Amino acid sequence: MAKNMNRKRKANAMAKMHQKIARERIDILFSEAERRYHENPDLSKRYIHIARKVGMKCNVSIPRRLKMRFCKKCGAYLVPGSSSRVRIDSQKKNVVITCLRCGFSRRYPYK
Repeated sequence: MAKNMNRKRKANAMAKMHQKIARERIDILFSEAERRYHENPDLSKRYIHIARKVGMKCNVSIPRRLKMRFCKKCGAYLVPGSSSRVRIDSQKKNVVITCLRCGFSRRYPYK
């Protein structure tokens, strides 16, 4: 019984370590996508794709601040004014971010 508990603890510790590494890699990939966007938008789109795959494989959700930086439909890295349009709907209290590549729009509430 004790050996079984040790295995579970080790497995849990390994899973947490993998998730920490995955979060770090997601942050690095998003920062690289931001840095490379003006040189090569397709490369930044590829970085976003890889970051999403890392998150799915390691069961790590992408932080909200980063979720707002890519289009969920086409996977493009969103830069306000260049690849996205940002509008504020004051009546419904939403921020509307529209991808200029595919036209997909997302709404985020604000107070």
